[in-house]
Amino acid sequence: MKVLIADDHTIVREGLKRILLEAFPFCEIHDVSDAANLLKKAFSEKWDIIISDISMPGQSGIEVLKQIKEHAPLVPVLILSMHSPEQYAVRSIKAGASGYLTKESAPFELVNAVEKILGGKKYITPQVAEILAESIEQNVDKPPHEILSDREFEVLKLLASGQSISKIGEALSLSVNTISTYRARIMEKLNIHNNANLVKYAMKQGLI
Repeated sequence: MKVLIADDHTIVREGLKRILLEAFPFCEIHDVSDAANLLKKAFSEKWDIIISDISMPGQSGIEVLKQIKEHAPLVPVLILSMHSPEQYAVRSIKAGASGYLTKESAPFELVNAVEKILGGKKYITPQVAEILAESIEQNVDKPPHEILSDREFEVLKLLASGQSISKIGEALSLSVNTISTYRARIMEKLNIHNNANLVKYAMKQGLI
């Protein structure tokens, strides 16, 4: 079994390696720390499974996931995130992920998730299944941020966390003008007119 792990924290990558090697002693594990190297490795070699963080330097995890699935649609990708499933699980599954796992539950669920995915199934926890079911329902009371694109949602979270437009541009490898355009779209879709109210909205919705 050949595994690629992507996370910008060394301690996380090493922890995941230990867990996997205990369960699969003969597996070959490679790791990268940013989106650029993840894409490079994903495109240049064959993998049985890719385990990727959703927030890394470079492109957003959702955008990277879409690129991987476009280039190598048969390679399963397990998304690992510090964010609760309510924030990214549906977006990840819709973008092609074979499963969504929080870092908090990884020590207990990683091996089970990998085994299930390698068996050709998706790893869907009861919590994620409930969230997916709710997302399918035609609910007029859905919060406005659910209509945002994946990139707009990523920019929303970064703006709400207090990052400047220039810093967000650096993090996502986009120009200041592009981030400003995303900000304007977000404000329009959420009917919000300044950053202070944007932060209040994000806090109310549990996005930060």
